Amino acid sequence: MSGNPQPDGAVMQNLFQAGQAFAQGFMHFMAQQPVAGAASAAATNLPPHLPQSEAIASLQKSFAERHLALWQAMLQGGAPGEVKDKRFAAAEWAESPYFDYLRQAYLLNAEFCGRLVDALPGDEDTRERLRFFTSQFVDAMAPSNFAATNPEFVKAALATQGASITAGIRNLLEDLRKGRISMTDEAAFEVGRNLATTPGQVIYENELIQIIQYDPATPKVYARPLVIVPPCINKFYILDLQPQNSFVRHAVEQGMTVFLVSWRNPQAELGHLGWDDYIERGALKAIEVAREVSGGEKVNALGFCVGGTILSAALSVAGARGEDPAASLTLLTTLLDFSDGGEVAHYIDEASVAAREKAIGGGGLLRGAELASAFSSLRANDLIWQYVVGNYLKGGKPAAFDLLYWNADSTNLPGPFAVWYLRHLYLENALREPGRLAMCGTATDLTRLGMPAYIYSSREDHIVPWKSAYLSRGLLGGETTFVMGASGHIAGVVNPPAAGKRSHWRNDAPAAEADEWLAGATEYKGSWWPHWIGWLKRFGGDVRTAPKKPGSRRHKPIEAAPGRYVREKA
Repeated sequence: MSGNPQPDGAVMQNLFQAGQAFAQGFMHFMAQQPVAGAASAAATNLPPHLPQSEAIASLQKSFAERHLALWQAMLQGGAPGEVKDKRFAAAEWAESPYFDYLRQAYLLNAEFCGRLVDALPGDEDTRERLRFFTSQFVDAMAPSNFAATNPEFVKAALATQGASITAGIRNLLEDLRKGRISMTDEAAFEVGRNLATTPGQVIYENELIQIIQYDPATPKVYARPLVIVPPCINKFYILDLQPQNSFVRHAVEQGMTVFLVSWRNPQAELGHLGWDDYIERGALKAIEVAREVSGGEKVNALGFCVGGTILSAALSVAGARGEDPAASLTLLTTLLDFSDGGEVAHYIDEASVAAREKAIGGGGLLRGAELASAFSSLRANDLIWQYVVGNYLKGGKPAAFDLLYWNADSTNLPGPFAVWYLRHLYLENALREPGRLAMCGTATDLTRLGMPAYIYSSREDHIVPWKSAYLSRGLLGGETTFVMGASGHIAGVVNPPAAGKRSHWRNDAPAAEADEWLAGATEYKGSWWPHWIGWLKRFGGDVRTAPKKPGSRRHKPIEAAPGRYVREKA
């Protein structure tokens, strides 16, 4: 590549030493007492010095030998190494021995750091946290992330006579103003214009929620409505993106009358709200309104992620009050048993929760920008570093992508709600224990939920591991159907049938353990939505003429969907 520096002996010697320093610096980092930031949580269980063992000594010896061999191969002008990592897939990395060495040395270092963690003594939970924070460290140190060590930056700067550098600086300044990294062309989307466009009306609101009733799309509808409780950590329109991938629209087109909770994006005046408020004024209120409008005793209830946790807790409260308002329950990527809380749990320990309780437990906000940054860091290469490279080093603009627009539309959480959730569920895992938690003046008991339940999980979900979702089968009191889809926490759920993408797995045979269930499961090509709709129709009740207008005498339309609350910014 024109403009690439060519290596000489002194340069390669420096690179070799830098590679060794990278890994040695990591070993030093692991051997220290607790350090600042989130990594301190992982370090607190380490001994005051890095323990030496035969396995670690062997790793160090192998590491030095492989680095020496790599260095010698580069000095002798060997062929470029075969690298499958997409960060280094561009031809520029192979065109210069200098940059080829950089990428190969980095990958060697990264592998060594991972193997070192695996070789450390200690319990598996500690090693798992160290693996996570190791990956954060290693991902951040990739040579692709820095101008001086990224040949694609050099090529773009030469080809544009520096215009790419100017554009990158402009992009950086704009993102600093916004307080977040741009992951999509945000000008391409607008809630209510080309996102969240399924027709409907807001028929109820309080300070915490709006309830949307969607217009029927069929002449006949099932009498029993579907009440959807989405996560309050994000905006509801992940379930109503564009018409071709809208979960809500699909349900309506199958004859369902859908009521959906649109959570408020809390500002300072709502910073006092707690977990009980989200149950009483959120999920239970939505069920109450849907029952009144539909004229039926029961609804079909669906919760997504933390919305499913809130919904399950709400139905337990209703059961303690002698009520049984749900004919069926659907849980999408939901945790009820937090034994394995996914990668989010790496950020949660006693010290961090206690600090949050002191800061915002009595009132205040957990800011949406902070939540968004934490979730993005769970997949840093995909949600942070590729945009650092593309936007700032190369001066490019990200493509339009509805899911990433939604991902950037962050929401705040009231402090009391957030710390209750972190302590009682993630830290103490108390929801699974009958009678342990008090909610809305009642004792929680998930075994009260005797309605049939459809439990969906995603195989590559890093927020709600599929095996953790499977544990819900042992907590609920009724018949359960478990389905696992391909992909992750969001893409696995938002998988419309027309796209013809991915697979899902089903197994109706009894299975006490997740692995046993998977061993007997059958893979089905395509979306899981049709299977769920077929299951849901069993509990839809009679088929009747679709209502001509939304709401009721008491709950009259307030405004058109998607409503004001979803447009509020964090």
